[in-house]
Amino acid sequence: MVSVVVSLLLITAVALVVVGMVAVPARQAGRRVLTRRGHATLDTLRDRVTPGASDDAHAPVADDEPARLSA
Repeated sequence: MVSVVVSLLLITAVALVVVGMVAVPARQAGRRVLTRRGHATLDTLRDRVTPGASDDAHAPVADDEPARLSA
């Protein structure tokens, strides 16, 4: 049982490192990390935590991005 828990923690740590290696440089280069749907979800969560927090849009969403279909 201990080996299963240690394995899951190790896999989670590796996944976080990979996401960090991809997302942080992309964000620093000015590329958007989230899609339109991701920004909408983040704004909804911000409104739930602090009402009116999404009024000052932090990252504008480009209209030229093709719409993605959700599964």
